Amino acid sequence: MISNISFELSSIFTVFLVISLCFSSCSCIRTRDLRRNAEFIDHTAISRPQPRVDHARMMAEFANHTAISDFRIINRKSLGDCPDPNPYIRINVSSANAKLSDDQFVTVTISGVLVPAASDWVAMISPANSDVSSCPLNGIQYQQTGDFSILPLLCHYPVKAQYASSDPGYLACKNQECQQRNARGDCVVKTCSATLQFHVINIRTDIEFVFFAGGFITPCILKRTTPTSFANPKKPLYGHLSSIDSTGNSMRVTWVSGDKTPQKVQYGNGKSQTSVVTTFSQADMCSSVPASPAKDFGWHDPGYVHSAVMTGLQPSTTFSYRYGSNSAGWSDSIKFKTPPAGGADEVKFISFGDMGKAPRDPSLEHYIQPGSLSVVNAIASEVSSGNIDSIFHIGDISYATGFLVEWDFFLHLISPVAAQLSYMTAIGNHERDYIDTGSVYVTADSGGECGVPYETYFPMPTSEKDKPWYSIEQGSVHFTVISTEHDWSESSEQFAWMKKDMASVDRTRTPWLIFMGHRPMYSTSDGSSFIPSVDNNFVQAVEPLLLSNKVDLALFGHVHNYERTCAVYQGECKAMPTKDGNGIDTYDNTNYQAPVHAVIGMAGFSLDSFPSTASSWSLTRISEFGYARVHATRTDLNFEFVNANTTEVGDRFHITRS
Repeated sequence: MISNISFELSSIFTVFLVISLCFSSCSCIRTRDLRRNAEFIDHTAISRPQPRVDHARMMAEFANHTAISDFRIINRKSLGDCPDPNPYIRINVSSANAKLSDDQFVTVTISGVLVPAASDWVAMISPANSDVSSCPLNGIQYQQTGDFSILPLLCHYPVKAQYASSDPGYLACKNQECQQRNARGDCVVKTCSATLQFHVINIRTDIEFVFFAGGFITPCILKRTTPTSFANPKKPLYGHLSSIDSTGNSMRVTWVSGDKTPQKVQYGNGKSQTSVVTTFSQADMCSSVPASPAKDFGWHDPGYVHSAVMTGLQPSTTFSYRYGSNSAGWSDSIKFKTPPAGGADEVKFISFGDMGKAPRDPSLEHYIQPGSLSVVNAIASEVSSGNIDSIFHIGDISYATGFLVEWDFFLHLISPVAAQLSYMTAIGNHERDYIDTGSVYVTADSGGECGVPYETYFPMPTSEKDKPWYSIEQGSVHFTVISTEHDWSESSEQFAWMKKDMASVDRTRTPWLIFMGHRPMYSTSDGSSFIPSVDNNFVQAVEPLLLSNKVDLALFGHVHNYERTCAVYQGECKAMPTKDGNGIDTYDNTNYQAPVHAVIGMAGFSLDSFPSTASSWSLTRISEFGYARVHATRTDLNFEFVNANTTEVGDRFHITRS
């Protein structure tokens, strides 16, 4: 049986409850006297001093459990209208009199500020007019997902936030207006302004921008814009492809729309298929006491998810498609390439884990993955070259963790690549894990999502819901993709499936067997004392299957760096690579000894460092953002780690067989 790690929440919740209630009495207090001296009116809030929190210790303790981002601080504040507000303050949006497009930068201008403060900030709220009053108990919700700062929260999650000081001239009041002159014509009241840029995508619900004083700790509302809606909230968007089998003759396309009426995908020469429509609701999210972010202040309506299978295709062939309807609108025409059929002579694929997303503006957001933009840009260049057949993203997909609007931003981010190739995924802890829901690890890493959004947005060729393991063949490779978050013990259904799947591989048809999952079996980055990077129970149960079925390569994420091993089993090197004529490490699997393992969780999340010493099985360690590029023929598997920022190859090795 698996020895689950229990998560003792009750005592922590009690402490958070007491402290949060203490904070709930904090309010935004403003001292102003326009009659005495209008020039010295300060619209910053005065709040009770906040307790000091040892963020460095918490970051180290929970680095591999759930990392902590700066934007978490934004969402834990007590809100209310500022008393006796400055009468000159205004907030304007560039598109105030027009509808929002599907993808644009919006200019937000705040003006009439008497004394600029570093604590002034603007939030993007959706839906507009959401409840942003004080909800002090929401501090426990952040604690569930690994944020241990003891601060109150908003009742509704702001999609984005920017300090007004993002405008470099704001604090120095370089942009001035005269609001009042004396009898001689001298200006006696001058105000300042700031201009901010927000990247906005179509999330279907209307938005507003809110100007706050008092900083992220105890903000109060100065001004709100009127709601702005999207030109077409029903627009079909964020299409992405996946394989449904090993033939290369069919491809699934999945997209999001605000319209629940079935739509179509049109492709090839006049072919079309009607979509199957699904969605999920707040009631489908998991929760505990208190509520999870997904169940409460992090919820955002996902619209409707459409999926249709394009049949009658040919493998390794380029086609065009578009999706939508006459009433909701159509996507652009997109070219895509089918993967090679299983048993073909070769396949070229990209793989990585732990990508997430990052803003394309100066905004602060929940859970920013700083490397995601450079990695997607580098992969997009590879895809446009036509030299890649498919992509495998092995867990920790969007890092939404209960803040549902972030799935839209992730889907928007990957669209340039996922709309053109088969984008296959594996589930990770930040998609599935939650307390008392059947996940192996009893943590709240999914923020209450429990795999529901993941499986809705990324339907894989699995047997049924919440059994997210599958296998597929492309070219000369058989891929066995598992869930490290579901029971993998020797008595489990998944273990029996793994054993049967790998034993059934025809090595004359697909000479290479690649095993994929999220949590690794080998890593020199130890993780935290709470949950280590490597679960020895998982290794003891599953590693013998890899050896007995002669797995060539095992790929994992979860740890946010790149690391490659020798041919290793039970912590011992069974074979070391030799150098070929070009000085490249080469593993000869003609005389098979053990799998080579590679951790490839370096696609976006803040990077993990390595200890000063490493085990003998660890041959290469790189802490840089990037991805794996693999080319497998029938006799040679060529693996490269590509640095996303430089596009240079940081590590390269071959596995050969005769």
